[in-house]
Amino acid sequence: MFKKILTYTFLICSLLLCTSCFEFLEEISLNKDGSGGITVTANLSKSKSKLASVMLLDSVNGYNVPSKDDINLAVKDAIDHLKKIDGISNVEKSIDFENYIFSISCDFKSVSNINSIFKELINNQNRKQKTNFSTTNLSYNKENRLFKRHFKYDNSIKRSFNSLKDEDKKVFNDASYTTIYRFNIPVKTVSNANAKIAPNKKVVFLQLPVMSLISGQKNLENNIQLINN
Repeated sequence: MFKKILTYTFLICSLLLCTSCFEFLEEISLNKDGSGGITVTANLSKSKSKLASVMLLDSVNGYNVPSKDDINLAVKDAIDHLKKIDGISNVEKSIDFENYIFSISCDFKSVSNINSIFKELINNQNRKQKTNFSTTNLSYNKENRLFKRHFKYDNSIKRSFNSLKDEDKKVFNDASYTTIYRFNIPVKTVSNANAKIAPNKKVVFLQLPVMSLISGQKNLENNIQLINN
């Protein structure tokens, strides 16, 4: 499974490095019992005209350009393996080559099931690069109704960015990372100063420039306290 997810991630990242504007979108709908659904999307639609031309080439700036067949096959393999993970169900994909929007979604029995998807990938990264990324990205205590998005900054993020060519660094200037969390009970408080609670009190929205995450100026860490009654 690790190799399949790594391949899928690499192909999408290859496309990102060929564009100038993109958005990562992390959406979670959480039920009271800790089950729910997640959708992760790479939205490159603002650069679709450029990407349409790039896809006709073999490489750009030293990066191999994946073909549509490459991406379709990698996504299919990732989906097939995700379906075998305990607690994960209803795995689906969406591939839009007209607007260059790619997403994978699934349902989960517990938030811990989501962490297990990328655990091997993160552990391998830590061993190879001597980094210290946590394998726990999300947690939920259904007793006190506290949902957490964990994020621990590691200096390797900035080191990796600094190792890029100046032209490649520009790719991240207009990029953003967005999280949208939906609940079926009202939100009481959030810990991230950049997060916004919707008027209906059941949605938390956070959008940050990718450059602020790379530099460590801002992060995705967020403790979302739901009303407990």
